[in-house]
Amino acid sequence: MKKAVTNLSGFRLGQSHDETIRTGVTVILPDAPAICAVDVRGGGPGTREISALQDGGLIEHVHAIVLSGGSVYGLAAADAVTAWLGAQGVGYETGREGVPVSPIVPSAILFDNANGGDKDWGLTPPFYKLAAAACEMANRDMLEGKVGAGYGATAGLYAGGLGIASEIIDGINVTAIIAANPVGSPYMPETDCPWAWAYEQYENGAGEFGGVQPPANYRLSEAQDSKLSFLKSAGQSTVIGAVLTDAALTQKQLKRLAIMAQDGIAMAVQPAHTPLDGDTIFTLSLGDKVCDTAPALAQLGSAAARCTARALMRGVYYGRAQS
Repeated sequence: MKKAVTNLSGFRLGQSHDETIRTGVTVILPDAPAICAVDVRGGGPGTREISALQDGGLIEHVHAIVLSGGSVYGLAAADAVTAWLGAQGVGYETGREGVPVSPIVPSAILFDNANGGDKDWGLTPPFYKLAAAACEMANRDMLEGKVGAGYGATAGLYAGGLGIASEIIDGINVTAIIAANPVGSPYMPETDCPWAWAYEQYENGAGEFGGVQPPANYRLSEAQDSKLSFLKSAGQSTVIGAVLTDAALTQKQLKRLAIMAQDGIAMAVQPAHTPLDGDTIFTLSLGDKVCDTAPALAQLGSAAARCTARALMRGVYYGRAQS
C-alpha cells in the first residue's frame, strides 16, 4: 500500500479487505454531516440511497459514503456503516423519545467477483464485517493501491486499485478518492503509457504514475487490452468514488461538480461509461471556502476531472505494483 498526501481536512477514511476473498470496503466519514450530490454514468450501476439525493429529493446532507467490492453483495456494507453510526447517535433525529436516529449512507459497488478469490461465502457475505472494521479503523491515513474497495479490482486486463489525488485551485482543495475497476483499459493501445499521462504531476522529477509518455509518432490503434475482449454479460466492472472539496457548495453546484468529475474517467480510460460499467461519483462539500461564481465552479469542476483521472491511474499504478 502507498500513503497518499492530501491537505483536505474534515473527514476520515476507513479501509479494510479480505485477502482470501480478494475484496474490500472503503468508508468515507465526514466529521460533520456533509452536503452531497451524485452522478451516475455507467449502464450497470449498483447503488444505495442515491434517489433521495436527486433534484426534488428530501436529503442534502449525508453521514458517510461507502465504496465496496462484491457487486450486489457489497451493498450490505452500508448496513454496517448505518448501524455503526446509529449506535453513536449520528444521523437525522425525529425528536421523539425512543426513536433511533437515521444515518444517511449512500453507497456504490463494483464487480470483483470473478477475480479468483474464494467467493463461497454462503449466507454470510463478508461485507458487513469488512465495513464495520473499516469504520473502527477510520483515520487520516490516506492509503492507496491494493486496499479497501480497490483490493480486488481490475482495470481492463490489468490489476486495479484505489487511488487518491488532490489539487489546489484558487486556494480551494479538491480531492478524488477513486476505486478503479473499469471495463476499458487505462493504457494507450500497444504501449505502457497511461491515457492520463498529460495530467500526471511530478515531484523531484518523478511522475506520480511512472512518467511514461506516448512513443514518438504514435498512431492510435484499436485497444486490445480492455475487458471487452472477453466479457459477454453486463455487471462486470465499474469506477466508483468520491470527490471532496473544502468549498462551500450547494447541492446543485455539487451535482455539476460530479458531472464534470465523471469526465476524468474518460480522460483515464478507453472506452468509458460503457453499458458494462456502473460509473458513479459522489461529491461532498466539507468546508466554507467561497466558490460563488459560474467561472469559479467551472475551474473547480475541471480540477475535479483531473483529480479523478489521476486518482484512477494512481490506483492502477500502485495496484499493479502490489499485485
